[in-house]
Amino acid sequence: MPQGTAALAPPIAPARTKPVNGSEFAPLLRTVKEQGLLQRRVGWYTRGIIVNLLALAAVITGVALTGGSWWVLMLAPLLALFSTRAAFFGHDAGHAQISGDRRKSRIIQLVHANLLLGMSQEWWNDKHNRHHANPNHVDKDPDVAPDVLVFTEKHTTGRAGLLGWLTRHQAWLFFPLTTLEGIALKVYGFQAVFTRQPAGRQSRKDRAVEGTLLIAHLAAYATLLLTAMPVGQAVLFALVHQMVLGLHLGMAFAPNHKGMEMPDEETGKDWGHLRRQVLTSRNIRGGLVTDWFLGGLNYQIEHHLFPSMPRPHLRLAQPLVRAHCRSLGIPYTETGLVESYRQALTHLHEVGEPLRKAA
Repeated sequence: MPQGTAALAPPIAPARTKPVNGSEFAPLLRTVKEQGLLQRRVGWYTRGIIVNLLALAAVITGVALTGGSWWVLMLAPLLALFSTRAAFFGHDAGHAQISGDRRKSRIIQLVHANLLLGMSQEWWNDKHNRHHANPNHVDKDPDVAPDVLVFTEKHTTGRAGLLGWLTRHQAWLFFPLTTLEGIALKVYGFQAVFTRQPAGRQSRKDRAVEGTLLIAHLAAYATLLLTAMPVGQAVLFALVHQMVLGLHLGMAFAPNHKGMEMPDEETGKDWGHLRRQVLTSRNIRGGLVTDWFLGGLNYQIEHHLFPSMPRPHLRLAQPLVRAHCRSLGIPYTETGLVESYRQALTHLHEVGEPLRKAA
């Protein structure tokens, strides 16, 4: 894929030799610890969570007051915007960025994921932790497992009918399909809690708490919409809200790994933690607006290297990580937001090429 910064090496054909002496990651970790970048920012997160909850409350109040008027639909994208902020806080809590106390982190995540979004935090943690352990790995990363979309030619084999058509046109369909992501997260979460065995170490009590909060979310959401507006308008509001939410989440997650290195058991066997995370991740350039819009995930390399690092420290760690990678000759990929989408969509288009030729 094309590089985003001329001064940096492109993410193709990186050196794959083992480090000669010790871990490549250890010196960087030591520097980051010495500079206090792994220390938590409780005050920063407290302020951010309170502001976002107030914003959500204001939008919900607006829905209750203007329901019945078609102007209420203007509030659906705003609700999606602040719902996505809740997803970002839930994500950070799942990584123990907000608190080192596991119980507190779980409570924060339950509120933001289960109650505010209707998404199972346990299902998300299980899936997301497997992604972090093996990002972009052809066989081990659930985020690149073949589904509606496929991310490697290996997974195009045997796809025919509707799935084959989707794969042939997946680059064009990517953003339209992401509008369904908000709904999909709810469906997967409900399936995980109500129809499957508890994931990992989840007890029956914990599962019951999750299920209760998911039902509470649906009940409160339906009650708000159906009491504030006619049924047809409520359905339309919900569709706009969920589609914009899905699109926003897709826009935040799509630039991070799509089109980057995709190791398998052979190509990635000699990679240590540093190479496994850096070579498969892409950063997005930008300022405070980009940081806010993407929830800090624009520092994807730093986040993958230090998952528990508080979001406001990621930009401070970036110069250290970039310099360390440069000293080792490891490509550090950083590009603009639009270019990141171009690279991701180009990759999806290339993956579907064999099926287009065979059609």
